[in-house]
Amino acid sequence: MRVPDDLVALMREALAEAREAPATGDLPIGAVVADPAGRIIGRGRNRREASGDPTAHAEIVALRAAAAELGTSRLDGCTLVTTLEPCAMCAGAALTARVARVVIGAWDEKAGAAGSQYDLLRDGRLPIRAEVVAGVLADECAAPLRGFFDQLR
Repeated sequence: MRVPDDLVALMREALAEAREAPATGDLPIGAVVADPAGRIIGRGRNRREASGDPTAHAEIVALRAAAAELGTSRLDGCTLVTTLEPCAMCAGAALTARVARVVIGAWDEKAGAAGSQYDLLRDGRLPIRAEVVAGVLADECAAPLRGFFDQLR
């Protein structure tokens, strides 16, 4: 399946956010939220270490920024783009915000909740679901994470 150019461009923006995270000791994960017209209305990168906030994942930071931009907690029709498959907390936040689509770069085989370990975003038992587009620039998204962990070893 060919990924639309607009989603690739949004993933490149999320990657730019991810590249800034290690400066604060955080994992290099980035996210953006685009409105239905494709305009970026929220940006985020992991800030757990920088802020001392265990919920400051890239996706949460981007969702909060988008909600502030729109002045509402409902992000109907919006797209969340993240360099790493969301965890259960972030997938739940995306559903609570009612995003229409979640675009994923690399899979998180340990804690992913969008298809690898769990699939909260498409779970038919929940009242809300989101479309998932996975593997967008997957190798480029995984590279900063590999580099981060290589430096720790």
